[in-house]
Formats: sequence, structure tokens, C-alpha cells
Amino acid sequence: MSFRLAAYAVCIEDGRVLLARHVPTEGESNWTLPGGRVEHGEDPFDAVIREVAEETGCAAVVNRLLGVDSRVIPAAVARAGGEHQNVGVFYRVRITGGRPRPEPNGDVAESAWTPFAHVAGLRRSSLVDIGLALAQTLPATGHVAPVPVGGLIQH
Repeated sequence: MSFRLAAYAVCIEDGRVLLARHVPTEGESNWTLPGGRVEHGEDPFDAVIREVAEETGCAAVVNRLLGVDSRVIPAAVARAGGEHQNVGVFYRVRITGGRPRPEPNGDVAESAWTPFAHVAGLRRSSLVDIGLALAQTLPATGHVAPVPVGGLIQH
């Protein structure tokens, strides 16, 4: 089983969330939270700030830790072809500068402030639903129930 530690940013402002449209080499694009893999030796706190800058062009500061999500993605739907575990550290962040833009030489085709009411109609990563659930409920345990995947929601 492959493993990845990642850090994700939940940027909420005026009833909108900052999303990034990920365009993989194969398959359909989907909307996700800014964030990604924590590099070897990197602190997830630093990784989320770096990832926001790389993927969206925006500067950010971390306001708080929201929680941690761990999920095993079955081999049948994992991009790597085998079972994959993703452990995501979710942070509430505030954008302090910059403007949303595509990721230069990357997989993010665009970043956009998206009204909450429009999120449910987007083809999106389950990370979006997890991050919004953590931000809205602020569970003391830092954990939310698993998000069902299917339809417009993807791994």
C-alpha cells in the first residue's frame, strides 16, 4: 500500500471557499482544496503555506488546525493502481495577499473563490467536503465521519 502525508488549506471568506481545479494527466478535472504532499522533513504547517502559494499564487497564514483525516483508497480507484492511504492535515488559513491564478507548470488549471451554495454542484475531491465539515463543526476530536465517495465526489 502506498502512503502520502498531505496538508490542505481551508480558506473561507464572505461565504466563499478558495478552490483549485486540478487537471490530472488522465481523467476528468475536479475541484479540490489548495494543498498537497508534505515533503520529506517538512512540517505540515509550512507545507500548507507553500502549497497555497504554489497552487493559487496567494500568500496565506495559518489560523488554526482543523483536524486530521485518514482514508484508504481502494486499488480499483487509486491513481497509483494499488491501495493507497492518504493522511491529510487540514488547516484553516487566511489569504493575506496575491490573486488566484493557475499553477505555473503544475496540475492546477485555475483557482477561484466559490460560494458555498455552488460547491455541491461541482465535480470535486472528497477533501473539499472533509475540509468544509471540519471548518463548520470544529469537532473537539479533529475528526469527522467518513465522506461517501461517488457521483460528483471523487477520491
